[in-house]
Amino acid sequence: MASQERAADERNVPDVIVITGMSGAGRTEAMHTLEDLGYYVIDNLPPSLIMSLVDVVGINSGVGRHLAIVCDLRGRELFGELSSALDELAAHEVSFRLLFLDASDEVLRRRFSERRRPHPLAEAGESTLAAIASERAELEQMRTRADLVIDTSSLSTAALRKRLQQAFSELSDQELLEVNVFSFGFKYGMPAEADLLIDVRFLPNPFYDPEMRHLTGLDEKVSNFVLGHEQTKLFLNAWKRLLDAIMPGYVAEGKSQLSIAVGCTGGQHRSVTLACATAEHLKSLGYHVELSHRDLHRARR
Repeated sequence: MASQERAADERNVPDVIVITGMSGAGRTEAMHTLEDLGYYVIDNLPPSLIMSLVDVVGINSGVGRHLAIVCDLRGRELFGELSSALDELAAHEVSFRLLFLDASDEVLRRRFSERRRPHPLAEAGESTLAAIASERAELEQMRTRADLVIDTSSLSTAALRKRLQQAFSELSDQELLEVNVFSFGFKYGMPAEADLLIDVRFLPNPFYDPEMRHLTGLDEKVSNFVLGHEQTKLFLNAWKRLLDAIMPGYVAEGKSQLSIAVGCTGGQHRSVTLACATAEHLKSLGYHVELSHRDLHRARR
């Protein structure tokens, strides 16, 4: 049993994560985070069905997805079966971890007040603090049994997401950030989905060379032309330094997706070459990168 978050190099990604804890402590955000990590997430499942779900998704066969299951006191009397369900997982040698999300009484009270929602377990006429105290008493046994307890009292949503990623993902911090790099042509409209946009129309344009006009940035002749200019070399060095400076910040924030758009006039030559260079640099730093070219199909051959 351990009640502290394990260091990243000690983490062990289990087949099943059972999430429980105090209402208002972050169970919904935990579900979303684990779903983004590829877990099959089920909310408010009766504990007696956990082993059946393990069989359905094929965990014991070695080909099934990881599971994340929320079990809490909304199930009332059914929640009492959780301890037996965990014992059953252990008996079948299914690896699991029990995650308990907690927060101070005052923080929980304030969260319910700010969201203008009643405590889900509050009886008619019962105060929020009384409901919190009752829930805490009923959950004490599960808190004691938990493999991981996270107190979210002072955690932002991004910080909680980061803690969960570190605890339950086999990926590095860089790999957790899905980076989409794409080229585009300004003449066909600016991309609304871009988080970062760089305009490379100031670079020498191969379009004005008849031998390269109908080629694209994927062709070696065009790529060598664009990258061979001193102006491009200066820009690319500065661009890489900028990426080196800002990318760790997005990782630290817990951002899961980032779109980087590289634009030139027609999306055929310069932007394609520089998008490829950008993707190559980010991959060398360990980021998971998808590369695409929005307007390349418009190129005239």
